[in-house]
Amino acid sequence: MCQLLGLNANTPTDVMFSFTGFSTRAEEHKDGFGIAFFEGAGVRLMVDAQSARTSPIAEMVRRYPIKSDNVVAHIRKATQGRVALENTHPFVRELWGRYWVFAHNGDLKDFNLRLHGAFRPVGGTDSERAFCWLMRELAKAHASVPSITELTATLRELAPVAAKHGTFNFMLSNGQALWAHCSTHLHHLVRQHPFLQASLQDDDVTVDFAELTSERDRVAIIVTEPLTNNEAWTAFAPGELRVFLDGAPVAG
Repeated sequence: MCQLLGLNANTPTDVMFSFTGFSTRAEEHKDGFGIAFFEGAGVRLMVDAQSARTSPIAEMVRRYPIKSDNVVAHIRKATQGRVALENTHPFVRELWGRYWVFAHNGDLKDFNLRLHGAFRPVGGTDSERAFCWLMRELAKAHASVPSITELTATLRELAPVAAKHGTFNFMLSNGQALWAHCSTHLHHLVRQHPFLQASLQDDDVTVDFAELTSERDRVAIIVTEPLTNNEAWTAFAPGELRVFLDGAPVAG
């Protein structure tokens, strides 16, 4: 299956270290990659139907310290939809005057709920169809921009509907918060003061975050499988939805 990576921080932060470890996993997940960075009201989206191990775009991301407080990344192992740019995650749509970014790990069978209105898939994946359905249902549930709490409550109602059709690990962000839902595998950690060294699990790279951060900085990393071998990652429970705001999970 595919792999997911998300970042939520209380100040714009680069994802170079985490993306370096994440992209090494494209050896088995070689059907494309993508990454979306929120910058104010805008989104910088980079996708490629090539493997993240060989893509020049992925190499640029590994070397270019783009700073963002919400990032969603994906490496693809195709299950539905051909290997093509239009089927490469993350997907982006507009709702309530904000961009929304979505990436999915899993396989949804017979998820053929009828779609109409502004939210229609461009490609042929179950993932994009599920995203369009989520956007449609959010738009139906709220007449205007809801609070983070209200959005979280609605997503907790919607996620199990899609999950009945198969594996529905996903990440969703509107640039204000990041939501992550687990069907099978997701983990997170929060890096904050006092910052320590971290060593990648899949590459011989170590970073001392104490040299790169201030005492006020805080960042949450969410990923399918832990990226480092010397940090305490917390596993999601199957069926759990968590929302991250300002670099930490929000209770409730």
